[in-house]
Amino acid sequence: MIDWRGAALGAWRGARGGPTVTYGLIAACCLLFLVSPVSGLNPVHGTGEQLLAAQGTYFRRWGVVPAELMSGEPRALLTPLTALFVHGSWLHLLGNMLFLYVFGAMTEERMGAFGFALFYLGTGYLALLGYAAAHAHSEQTLVGASGAISGVLGAFLFLFPRARVTSLFPFLFFLPLRFPAWIVLIFWFVLQWLAARAAGAGPGVAYLAHVVGFSVGFLYAWGRYRGGDRVKAQTAATEGESQP
Repeated sequence: MIDWRGAALGAWRGARGGPTVTYGLIAACCLLFLVSPVSGLNPVHGTGEQLLAAQGTYFRRWGVVPAELMSGEPRALLTPLTALFVHGSWLHLLGNMLFLYVFGAMTEERMGAFGFALFYLGTGYLALLGYAAAHAHSEQTLVGASGAISGVLGAFLFLFPRARVTSLFPFLFFLPLRFPAWIVLIFWFVLQWLAARAAGAGPGVAYLAHVVGFSVGFLYAWGRYRGGDRVKAQTAATEGESQP
């Protein structure tokens, strides 16, 4: 006979002691995406042209418009926070949540729930602000949690440089290979930096926000934990594997 009550209680206790902020952020992003006009699943937003109009309004209201943010408009000053919970497509959402799931848990464990929450929001805000400052006259809307998640990657690089993660590289025929985190994350950062140099302010991926977020996250971890609170052992990530 299965003790369902005991199993449920054990799961609840495990959730309480686990990376609650990481899981909460994932849940919030997924829930908001499902009810938004972007998912296409909420009949309230209609179909066809009506749905497209609703999506445009949604992005404009909750996303970052660099020209508005840099003008100092009070409402726009909050959009770098709201934009962290808005995603432009299913692929955009799932990619960001995968990276947050893989790298967020261990980073939260090291920083603590409250510290990690402030770090995530603060890094995300600065990442989007940095992009807006570099494209101060752009009217293109910027959304997504990737700036904040890039900050998590930067902190993870300093805190757990030798933790091994599994990665899939297209040019190696998507073979799953395990590497120390410092190799994977530095490789990822270089790709973002090169892409940021080639990218403009038009539609597409805001690589510069990734570069800013990663740099801020790494520098914060370096400044906060360089006194010795850093894991150098070749431990494996406890919450999954990465696929940059």
